[in-house]
Amino acid sequence: MIAPELWVPADGLTLEPNALRAAKERQVNLALNAGPGAGKTEMLAQRADFLLRTGQCRYPKRILAISFKVDASTNLKARVKRRCGVALGRRFDSHTFHAFAKRIIDRFRPVLTGADTLDPGYQIGTNRVVRTQIEFKDIIPLAIKILRQSKSARNAIRQTYTDVFLDEFQDCTGDQYELIKVAFKGTPIRMTAVGDVKQKIMGWAGALEGIFQLYANDFAAVPLNMYRNFRSMPNLLRMQNEIIRVLDAASVMPPDQLIGDGGEVFSWRFTDSQHEAEYLAGLITRWTEGGKMPYSEVAILVSKLPDQYAYDLMAALTRHGIPYRNETQLQDLSSEPAARLIVDFLSCLYGQREPKAWMRLSEQLMPYDDEDIQSAKRRFFHQFVKNQRKEVSVEQLLEAPYDGWWEHASKLLGMVGLETLVALSPDYEAHARLREVITQTKTRIEELLTVEPELPLALNRFSDDKAVRLLTIHKSKGLEFESVIMLGIEKEAFFGNPVDERCVFFVGVSRAKRRLVLTHADQRPKPPNYNKRWDVARSPYTEFFGYAQPFLTPA
Repeated sequence: MIAPELWVPADGLTLEPNALRAAKERQVNLALNAGPGAGKTEMLAQRADFLLRTGQCRYPKRILAISFKVDASTNLKARVKRRCGVALGRRFDSHTFHAFAKRIIDRFRPVLTGADTLDPGYQIGTNRVVRTQIEFKDIIPLAIKILRQSKSARNAIRQTYTDVFLDEFQDCTGDQYELIKVAFKGTPIRMTAVGDVKQKIMGWAGALEGIFQLYANDFAAVPLNMYRNFRSMPNLLRMQNEIIRVLDAASVMPPDQLIGDGGEVFSWRFTDSQHEAEYLAGLITRWTEGGKMPYSEVAILVSKLPDQYAYDLMAALTRHGIPYRNETQLQDLSSEPAARLIVDFLSCLYGQREPKAWMRLSEQLMPYDDEDIQSAKRRFFHQFVKNQRKEVSVEQLLEAPYDGWWEHASKLLGMVGLETLVALSPDYEAHARLREVITQTKTRIEELLTVEPELPLALNRFSDDKAVRLLTIHKSKGLEFESVIMLGIEKEAFFGNPVDERCVFFVGVSRAKRRLVLTHADQRPKPPNYNKRWDVARSPYTEFFGYAQPFLTPA
């Protein structure tokens, strides 16, 4: 433990003044407005490091972080571990709103009575079944009921945590905010809310207007701003600044932050989506050939319906041998610890060199026992993997070297044991969810093998780190990429409220670190996998292309 005045940011990083102040705050609640690339996640990780290493969060107390997406929750947890180490990082709980609410239900389920009564092992499904099943939309309201009705439940939550972090707070809904109020309002727990009103893209899902002011009033929170964008290069920042000028003139970046020539912006028109797809697949091939840039540093963003808008592009990527990861299918599953465990294990068995997979695998499975027990279990696990690799080597001599992949995965699950698997996630306390994830993982790998028969390459498509990412702009929140392709910047794709759509466009643009590509096609034929209305003739969204026009890079 170190004195607060002696603490410096972990790993030698430098924080801007307001981020440093936020990281070291010990008294007041904070309402932090931070733009894209301002380092919100890093600030929260450094704040966790400060609180844990200086004893402001004293053992056995914990820190709670609540995010909106599984990816964001997982990324923050991983970053905290890197900054303050595994031992202290174990006292940092990072959940989505729904995961946090479900933990409350699972722990205090007997509080629910009458029509809300739930049996042990209840499920979450598409309809409500008395005592045995609830819908996804029921999770937060039921957690609120528990906290309102039970002083013991409220006290148990409040006595667990010294600090609560709220990430992407501009998208907080009424139910989510009510959960926060019932759980923490009027307590000495320090609250740190972080977000950006310019990135408010969840209005359609009930995001509250004026949420930061409401929170500041209810929790007496002090407002702070983080202005600096550390993500994007200068030319991209200049384009973003023009959008900010329309969204929130008070947040326009000062000239000294826009100096420099780095960053590329491209705008391309195509006659139809087939020509668009072939050109973009060739472009990604040139960007990545010879290892010049990892596939994972390329993102393809669409406003909505990625399976349809990117139908031709996915086919072109396959023809060019470019691995891609369709987040519509994979985001939730690939974020599951049990799925990650299976994929990383198989990558270690069948891949050539997989240091990242091996590190993740070891971190998931190594127990937090005393040093002798941990060392013994590590030796046992290493021997198990060595034996499995020997079996795989023999199988490689046969005509079908990958036939036994699920048998090896099953041996891993049997060796690890149910107790350790359940400990990977609170959701697995309901064993049915664990079985579901394992089954889905097997099915998904089998599907990928029909496209890519080489198991190591199929596993790469499952994982985060070796495939082009295809996702909606909404799902890209909190992520960043070297190169971003925004596909189909067309009126027919951005047809909602103009203010909301402008925010969505800004989020997409601000994911790019070095290169941004905007496209539109005159003709976008209806994909065969879509049966609803579809406009074949397309028109560019002129306002959005107008932001890019002054900053285009010569072809």
